[in-house]
Amino acid sequence: MQFRQKALAKLEAPEELDMPVRFARPQGRLALAVTAVVMAAAAFWAVTGTVSAKLTAPGILTRAQGSYVLQSPVAGQVTAVYAKEGDTVPSGARLLSVRTDRAVETVRAVAAGRVTALAAKIGAVVATGADLATLEHADGPADPLVAVLYAQGGSASSILPGAAVDLTLQTVPTRDYGVLRGRVLAVGRVPETREQITSFLGDAQLGDQFSAKGQPVAVVVQLDRAAGTKSGYRWSSTGGPPYAIDSRTLLSGAVHLAAQHPIDWVKP
Repeated sequence: MQFRQKALAKLEAPEELDMPVRFARPQGRLALAVTAVVMAAAAFWAVTGTVSAKLTAPGILTRAQGSYVLQSPVAGQVTAVYAKEGDTVPSGARLLSVRTDRAVETVRAVAAGRVTALAAKIGAVVATGADLATLEHADGPADPLVAVLYAQGGSASSILPGAAVDLTLQTVPTRDYGVLRGRVLAVGRVPETREQITSFLGDAQLGDQFSAKGQPVAVVVQLDRAAGTKSGYRWSSTGGPPYAIDSRTLLSGAVHLAAQHPIDWVKP
């Protein structure tokens, strides 16, 4: 009965139509305004802004024409070695002498290049076709280096010629001297097999290493030149390392991919 009397009294009371209604506190209006501004800025960036991405792949410093393995044309014992690792020799230069049952044969360089490895030492007995040395195709020490990255096939399709590349060398402390700068010169059309990588680099172990995760695509990176640095190339730091960089140096390359819009409008 008590609740019924309260309900009847409420119905008989006049409506408070002249009382102001407060929809939001001042603090609420400020929060609403800030939220609206942030959403508008986010929508504008989503339509007009861009997102940059990088693709990282392992690689090596080498010469553009790669390397070749010099094999022994005869079986016998090595009696002399005329070159050492790091020497640049012309085509036809004598590298070793091998004594056979009949005579002493001279093994010569097939093409001009830089000796990167000598597998045969004096006194070693070699068979016909045995690996004697690895030479990198080069006319002289001044021939420019390139970096060759081995990117997995699916990701390599997003790499475009001319893209900027940051190269981290294993022999150069990044904290002290930064990264080596370069740009994509060419991207392979098809993935390379282990045998192809081995043939180009002249090293079976590198062939195994770069093809361990499948057949990669070769990405050739041209290094940016800089006359004022000790290495002759441009670095993210002022002068780079205070020493020259050498071929056959392993590295990691970060390729800057083309900027993309966060939202792509798809037409029906």
